[in-house]
Amino acid sequence: MTSTTSHTDIVQRGWEAVGRGDWDTLIADYLPDMLFVMPGQTDMLHGTAAFRGALENLGAALPPGFEITGLRQISDGDEVVSILNWASTKCASGSQLAVLFRFVGDKISEERWFVDTEQWKACF
Repeated sequence: MTSTTSHTDIVQRGWEAVGRGDWDTLIADYLPDMLFVMPGQTDMLHGTAAFRGALENLGAALPPGFEITGLRQISDGDEVVSILNWASTKCASGSQLAVLFRFVGDKISEERWFVDTEQWKACF
């Protein structure tokens, strides 16, 4: 797919799959050798098997009571950025984070999270 709208649709479908806990549907849109860069930018997972392992433990990686309160997409070429508004039990006023998705064809090759890590840590 070369249409950024299509890439945006793929990312949106992924967020919906995350909301349902449907890891099979989510992972189907990633290349087998994908790269996942977690908050802090030093923890990297290579490949869908490692990514799935992280998804299985997603609850431990999120602040207690984590909730996405808003979601929008910005796309350009082979990249889509999701801007998430979120709140949690200890950070009830909420905040924002960004997630970059890079595509090769119609598959996600990289997912990179951008988070205020000090605020994130304070929400646990």
